[in-house]
Amino acid sequence: MKADKINLFSFGKPPMRAFHITWMTFFLCFFGWFGIAPMMGIIREELDLTKSQIGNIMIASVSITIFARIAIGWLCDRVGPRIAYAAVLLLGSFPVMCIGLSDSYESFLLFRLAIGVIGASFVITQYHTSVMFAPKVVGTANATVAGWGNLGGGVTQMVMPLIFAGFVGLGYTSAMAWRYSMIIPGVALFVMAFVYYFYTQDTPEGNVLELRKNNPDFRAKAADPKGSFKKVITDYRVWILALVYGACFGIEITIDNIAALYFIDNFHLGMAEAGIIAGLFGLMNLFARALGGYFGDQMGNRFGLKGRVWILSTFLLMEGLGIMLFSQMSLLPIAIATMLFFALFVKMSNGATYSVVPFINNKALGTVAGLVGAGGNIGAVMAGFLFKSESISYREAFFILGIAVVVVAVVSSFIKFKTSSITEQSTVTEIQTKTYAYESTAV
Repeated sequence: MKADKINLFSFGKPPMRAFHITWMTFFLCFFGWFGIAPMMGIIREELDLTKSQIGNIMIASVSITIFARIAIGWLCDRVGPRIAYAAVLLLGSFPVMCIGLSDSYESFLLFRLAIGVIGASFVITQYHTSVMFAPKVVGTANATVAGWGNLGGGVTQMVMPLIFAGFVGLGYTSAMAWRYSMIIPGVALFVMAFVYYFYTQDTPEGNVLELRKNNPDFRAKAADPKGSFKKVITDYRVWILALVYGACFGIEITIDNIAALYFIDNFHLGMAEAGIIAGLFGLMNLFARALGGYFGDQMGNRFGLKGRVWILSTFLLMEGLGIMLFSQMSLLPIAIATMLFFALFVKMSNGATYSVVPFINNKALGTVAGLVGAGGNIGAVMAGFLFKSESISYREAFFILGIAVVVVAVVSSFIKFKTSSITEQSTVTEIQTKTYAYESTAV
């Protein structure tokens, strides 16, 4: 039976055990996915990378994730999130450990591309909590595990320079230290693959493959996947939400890639100092994404489905204005303050997006959520083209991004439901609970 409340101090039952192991695993995934980012200042000098090449590396790290997320949602439905996550962790650990073998722009780009597959872990994280928690708390559960996992993006910015410094302290040159540093997150992902496989289960009732032995017709999704898919791709709300997620999560992973370099180049900081400041952006995930899901649930309970849309549009508007303001700051303390301001709304927009997703199409939640999630990475790819341009400075790129987010905030207000009442939300929730017990809201 799905859990209808979140008990943070419980580890005994499958839902809360999955809750904690998924966020811890996703946390470590960020060390593999973005562990190289705070060391790019050193790598840029060693491999003699141009601004355009760094932009291509950023794009590679997030572009492959688009396809990986779509594929991994399919895999979760067939073998369950437990096996799917273990497979992603095992396969992803090798390019993380081996990126230190790079000796040119081309080889580094290929390793960065392969590492991007780890980004599909987000899908499994959300999938797993979605099948473990009842609809009345699933928005908060999804936002919390995603937010605490995303926290790894901030901690990575702080910890990897320290690991690098540790290897330098042992007598290794900078050129060797960054290479050995990446072995640490690679090993952590390898070990976590076995932890996930042996200490979680797919659903409250058991593992998907075992359930199919007793019921060969068992399906995780609705009975009419083709018809549902057609309805999904012709629903304008899905594409607006994909655009929205590109404007919040896409911005987040873009900043995870570029923040350290931005502070190094614009404020003349060292790698450690820039890493700490860039890490503050990710640390907001400790509470902000969960707040977004919580406010979405509360606005939905009070004003119906339209309340969820209102709060999402408001968060996006504040995010966009904050990014524009940040781009104009030339004093370090004010730049940090404005970064934290817009970071708050980036994370809350992430959570608020997935408080709307489960109510778009209750017969194809996984498909809706997968397409919306892919929109996040598409947004990061588009932002990457701005930052790779030789004719646009990083400050100008941020200002343009801010304008784009404000436009998306306005567009998001056009999401409508047949009835925006609390009654409709309750009806949808009841249908989800009774009919789609194994449905996923995978990112």
